[in-house]
Amino acid sequence: MPDGGNDPSAINAARAGALLLAGELRVNRLGFGAMRITEDLEEGRRLLRRAVELGVNLIDTAEFYGPGVSERLIAEALHPYPDGLVIATKGLPRHPRYLREAVEGSLRRLRVDRIDLYQLARVNPGVPAEDQFGALAELREQGKIRHVGLSEVRIEEVAAARAIVPVVSVQNRYSLADRAWEDVLDYCEHQGLGFLPWFPLAAGRLTEAGGALVEIGRRHGATPAQVALAWLLRRSPVMLPIPGTSSVAHLEENVAAARLKLSREDLAALD
Repeated sequence: MPDGGNDPSAINAARAGALLLAGELRVNRLGFGAMRITEDLEEGRRLLRRAVELGVNLIDTAEFYGPGVSERLIAEALHPYPDGLVIATKGLPRHPRYLREAVEGSLRRLRVDRIDLYQLARVNPGVPAEDQFGALAELREQGKIRHVGLSEVRIEEVAAARAIVPVVSVQNRYSLADRAWEDVLDYCEHQGLGFLPWFPLAAGRLTEAGGALVEIGRRHGATPAQVALAWLLRRSPVMLPIPGTSSVAHLEENVAAARLKLSREDLAALD
């Protein structure tokens, strides 16, 4: 079978390799974004269980998916959580008191005493850095957050946060067709921070007939989406794509990309 084949019995996210966050939190480099599981609750539960069966051990969600629905659904489908499963969630950057309340709400909905990875969804320019990052530091010291991540941030914002609280990851929009945050990705690689690209399957005109993405997929017996994910995995060792879907079939297709090996010629054509 070609490397990009979709046989669900032969695919596993572990084939993408692993990333060690903060030197102690080991996750396979192909996660699952849980925004769309709220579209069909029963299918959402099936998606979550199937993702874990396929070796996905990082599930990314947010308090505002639903709102609250995605976090509750994760607990309904997977609690008590299997060993090694990392649940990452996000909160909005409002007043520090609100942030503390948001963390308490996520703890309740996820049915956990500590959140493995809590990400500030954006930096609030109207709140002093020492207040919003300081609140995260306090929650970490209290044992309610294990690790802190940031989302939609510039390098200087990551550096400002790291002066107050340890940061282990950044989640910015990034894909084969959208590389606006290239500098942040390079910073994360140099600093040993995980980089979780959201909207990782955006390919735009690259999917047009006769394009490199389609042609490379044809040669490997893979879909354009699988090639796009394989490119991300090759782009950087700290890359941890979190593609989301509302379909189990698409989930299996995405995870199958973990075993797709692109050649130097493939990479050159895509670049």
